[in-house]
Amino acid sequence: MTKEEIVIILENKHQELFDWLDLQTDESWIQGPEGKWTVGQHILHLVDASKLLNKALSYPKFILKYKFGKSNRDTRSYDDVSKRYQEKLSMNQEKAKTFNQDLKTPSTSERKQLIAQLQVENKKLQARTHKWKDRHLDTLLIPHPLMGKMTVREIIMWSAYHTNHHTDILKEFYS
Repeated sequence: MTKEEIVIILENKHQELFDWLDLQTDESWIQGPEGKWTVGQHILHLVDASKLLNKALSYPKFILKYKFGKSNRDTRSYDDVSKRYQEKLSMNQEKAKTFNQDLKTPSTSERKQLIAQLQVENKKLQARTHKWKDRHLDTLLIPHPLMGKMTVREIIMWSAYHTNHHTDILKEFYS
């Protein structure tokens, strides 16, 4: 997937989420199905994940190379990254649950600010994606807590899929 295609999919997946959020009540923001996150927690989780990725992409490339190394394989496709994430998620439910157990429940007064923050983080990620050279996107690695080391291109594609994954959950259980 080219940088331009990645930026488009990031924009489209986030816009689908923002359109869905516009139709939701404040009640769903703070109350979710039994044993599930609230809408607000889903958005907070996406904001946190986006901030971490943007922070990692702001480091000098030589630091990423020194700290995490270089890839010795071809970059996976969007579909492969998505499939691999689903496999890892299904095999590691407890790890995923533990990783996210302390996520606070944002109040309704934080709703607009968190949604705006997610929009800003998405635009930052799109801009950073454009600035990276293809060779760095495909050779430098960044660790993912569930999937291990991924190329920068893969983790940016994963970010688009991650947003889509949460949008699908929200549509299924919260509409």
